[in-house]
Amino acid sequence: MGGKDEYAKAGVDYTKIEPFKMAMIEAGSRTLKFPNQRDVFIEEKSLGAHGVVFGYRGSHPHLWCKTQEGLGNKNWIAEWMYQHAGTGKTYYEGIGIDTALMAANDVICQGALPVVYTDEVAAGDSEWFDDEKRNQVLAESFYEACKMCRMALPAGESPALRYLIKARSPVKSAPSMSGSVTGIITPKERMVTGEKLTLGDHIIGATSSGLHANGISLVIKRALTLEDKFLHVLPNKRTLGEESLIPTRSYVKLVEALLDQDIDIHSFLAGTGSGISKIAYDKRPFTYRVKNWVDVPPLFRFMRELGVSLEDCLTTFNWGIGFYIFVPEEEVDRTLEAGWNAGYELFDLGQVEKGERCVIFEPEGITLYPPE
Repeated sequence: MGGKDEYAKAGVDYTKIEPFKMAMIEAGSRTLKFPNQRDVFIEEKSLGAHGVVFGYRGSHPHLWCKTQEGLGNKNWIAEWMYQHAGTGKTYYEGIGIDTALMAANDVICQGALPVVYTDEVAAGDSEWFDDEKRNQVLAESFYEACKMCRMALPAGESPALRYLIKARSPVKSAPSMSGSVTGIITPKERMVTGEKLTLGDHIIGATSSGLHANGISLVIKRALTLEDKFLHVLPNKRTLGEESLIPTRSYVKLVEALLDQDIDIHSFLAGTGSGISKIAYDKRPFTYRVKNWVDVPPLFRFMRELGVSLEDCLTTFNWGIGFYIFVPEEEVDRTLEAGWNAGYELFDLGQVEKGERCVIFEPEGITLYPPE
């Protein structure tokens, strides 16, 4: 008993962590059959051990794809709002979605469909886990992410890392959140490598829901200069905090729809870090001429009002497009139709041309270069 008390005093109190683990296990138990439609099955006898066993029971030659991604600083804003907004909400309704989709929206770029997700929520103290309301909201958010992606959440980790994680004031505590997605490519010929990207390809963009989870540090820095911080009301009548916490959009159904239509996809690209300049991700000497764009979300327009330069905005934020599809000209109409039928707003933004590796963003008359 003395040893247990001593460990709790050192910062790891399992009695406070256990309720969060139970909430996540309950949410995860409702996801176990989601990947069955992709012929992937969880071996439920393996649950609760040191790992989870799963397998493909279909008949096609297949490949596996795995990626690991972290949320970054977005839940710091949720913690700030939980402390200061005075609404009684935890503001974690979308945080599990954001965390899981950082990985899920990456794995689909290879033509893989997500089937298994494992998470880590690492806090700086055991006390963070001792909040029943937040536990339930966050666990349900992870469930919703798994439901929209049709992936199982069979295992996870929730350590208290007193000596590693410390939140910036005025937030008292905010965990580091990350996770890993396993996706399946079946049949294996569906794998998308980007090698087919070529001159004349059209750049098709799928709209974002807003900030997603890139550029958060810049938003926090600017928000803390305001008198009312994240409670500042934007022209659309939403607070800056609410606008920042709109959940990330999933593009899993979009990719699945395009693959099911056997569209000749030359490349997929998640619109995450590096903003619009990321369009020039391929190392070959291609120029990406963007001729058209979409309505810019209000949060990004507000960043410009706060004095963030146009170039910083375009190389930091997704600026309204969360996912890119590169297809030959003869596939443009079919791509747009398949996307819209799947519930996504797709736009033909421009083309790949011969030239130096850069993005010519004609709507703002600026040329962007990718980070080397």
